[in-house]
Amino acid sequence: MEPHFFQSAGIKNEFLISLATNIVNVGMTIPGVIAIELVGRRNLLLVGAAGMSFSQFIVAIVGVAANSHAANQVLVAFSCIFIAFFAATWGPICWVVVGEIFPLRTRAKSVAMSAASNWLWNWAIAYATPYMVDSGKGNANLGSKVFFIWGGFNFLCFFFTYFTIYETKGMTLEQIDAMYEHVDHAWKSKSYVPKEHEFRGEISPHSSTKAEGVSEVEDASV
Repeated sequence: MEPHFFQSAGIKNEFLISLATNIVNVGMTIPGVIAIELVGRRNLLLVGAAGMSFSQFIVAIVGVAANSHAANQVLVAFSCIFIAFFAATWGPICWVVVGEIFPLRTRAKSVAMSAASNWLWNWAIAYATPYMVDSGKGNANLGSKVFFIWGGFNFLCFFFTYFTIYETKGMTLEQIDAMYEHVDHAWKSKSYVPKEHEFRGEISPHSSTKAEGVSEVEDASV
C-alpha cells in the first residue's frame, strides 16, 4: 500500500520511495537502540504501540474519507511516522526482550521458536495482504480500510505490553529470573529492586563447600 500512497502523492520513482522508507527505518533505529537502557523496554514498547496504532488509524480514516493530492500526502506522512515508531521501538526491542525473558534451560529453543514465529507471520501477512487490499474476483477489496485491521492489532499490542511485558532495564539475566519469581504482575515490575548477587542465593551449602575446597586447592597450587 505504501508505494501506492507515494505514487498518488506525485512520487513516481520506486527507487526514491524505497530510499525514503529505508532512511526513516534505519535512521530511527539508532535512537531506539540508545533509548533502550535510558527509557526502558516497557515504556518504549507502550509508546511504540500507541504511536503505531494512531498512525495506522489516521491512514485508514483519511484513506476512506478523502481522495485528493493533500490526502495522499497525509497518507505518505503517517506511513513514514508509523515506520519511525516501529523502527525506534518494536523493531529492535522485541529481540532484546526475547533474549532476556526466557530461563537459561530453555533460552536457546525459545529464542529459535520466537524467530521462526516472526518469519512465519511475516510470510503470512505478506501473502494475505494483496488479497485483502486488491479489487477483483476473489479479493476482499479493502483498500485503505485494511489499516483499521493493522491499527487494531497495534492497539492490542499496547495492552499486551502493559499486562505481560516486565521491565528488565539494567538487570542481569539472573536478576530477571529472580524478578519473575517475586513479581506477580508485569505492571508492578518497575518498582522491583534487584539484589546485586541474587543468583548466589540459589547455591546450596554443599556446592558452596565444594567451591571453597576448589578455591583452597587453587591457592595452594599457586
